Amino acid sequence: MKTNFLKLSILALVLFTASCSSDDNNDNTIPAVETKTVSNLYAPQTGGQGQPEGGEFTKFSFSENKVVTDGKWDIAFRGTKIIVNGGAKIGITDEPGRTGSAAVSIVSGTFASVTAFPAANTFAQDASTVYAFPTSGENAWYDYNSTTHIISAKAGKVFVVKTHDGKYAKLEILSYYKDAPATPEATSASRYFTFKFAYQANSTTTF
Repeated sequence: MKTNFLKLSILALVLFTASCSSDDNNDNTIPAVETKTVSNLYAPQTGGQGQPEGGEFTKFSFSENKVVTDGKWDIAFRGTKIIVNGGAKIGITDEPGRTGSAAVSIVSGTFASVTAFPAANTFAQDASTVYAFPTSGENAWYDYNSTTHIISAKAGKVFVVKTHDGKYAKLEILSYYKDAPATPEATSASRYFTFKFAYQANSTTTF
């Protein structure tokens, strides 16, 4: 009798342990979205200051967290211009073709306060006459000081990007100068972007 009882106890313990392991394997908890910082992404251009602009765009993938050279890019940089991998060509020199469905929605607020995806109708793609990332006006990513010629990233502007393959990332640009100096000067090396982003790879609508 004692032997049978012991066998039954061991069997129950094994079944319980297996059940717990199965529950652990089926854990559907969505991992937290991680904020990452990209420093000194170089976005050179030729020309400018009244001369025709040119040069390849530096293409970036949020999912890979790196500069890429293939068609799986989300946003791309050249000088102060930022384009998305969605929509139509603007028609500028050395511009890459759009092969994805990327778009941008511009939100006023802090990076941390943007926790939900904006409404679908607020997203815009590049078009033949306008950038999804404006280069002037209230929603431009930067301010330009015509006296000092310094370009300053606007505080309180968060760009929610629909990626080339339909995922989402939120982006805040921090600096246009190498090593992100707190007070850039005329001699500071420019066209080096520092930005932070959070990429949502899961099928949710929040960051």
